[in-house]
Amino acid sequence: MVGGSGVWEGRGRIVGMQHDGTVDVAGAVDVAGARDVAGAVDAASAAGAAGTVRVVVADAAARVHHTVLGTPVGDVTIVARGGVLTAVQFAGARPSAVPADLGARDDDGLADARRQLEEYVAGERTAFDLPVHLDGSDFQVRVWRGLLRIPFGRTWSYGRLAEEIGLDPRTSSRAVGAANGRNRLAVVVPCHRVIGADGSLVGFAAGVARKRFLLDLEAEQHLGESVLF
Repeated sequence: MVGGSGVWEGRGRIVGMQHDGTVDVAGAVDVAGARDVAGAVDAASAAGAAGTVRVVVADAAARVHHTVLGTPVGDVTIVARGGVLTAVQFAGARPSAVPADLGARDDDGLADARRQLEEYVAGERTAFDLPVHLDGSDFQVRVWRGLLRIPFGRTWSYGRLAEEIGLDPRTSSRAVGAANGRNRLAVVVPCHRVIGADGSLVGFAAGVARKRFLLDLEAEQHLGESVLF
């Protein structure tokens, strides 16, 4: 196997960088990315998570609204269209990761998303139960769906992610990494759980320091309390 997975121990250490026994749903995606992997995501969630991120299509005619949540590593803007999340990004993230239209601020309308993000940052939540809209090319959406299969507290290399969605990591890892970097739904669609094959922290729209914070946050629960897997 070319790809690898592991458990982030914090402070820059990865253990178990090998193909481990997490739920294998790679067969749910074909080369064209046409077959829906929602069922596979549900299966992975049922195996050990407390919720399910639901991939849906937002109503293009629905109003856009947003809220802003304070965290220990800066504000997070949550954007939705008709209640379906379209973006979750930290302040200062590169412009391509943030929608041009944020709509009106609506804290009450996005109260559930705010609550779940607050619980996650407080170390009280290991999975999200939220609807999301993945706006990208077929290949990008295929990669982003793959991100939803990385268990809480675990990390995958770009090669492992490529393998899990049915691609050859020797020829597609770079393209997978590029798609990973275009993910607009930070934290909820966990692109922070993808690292270099050597365990290094590479690539995150909001900066490596925030990526380390998220991995350390999950490691504290995964290794300290054995909450999942």
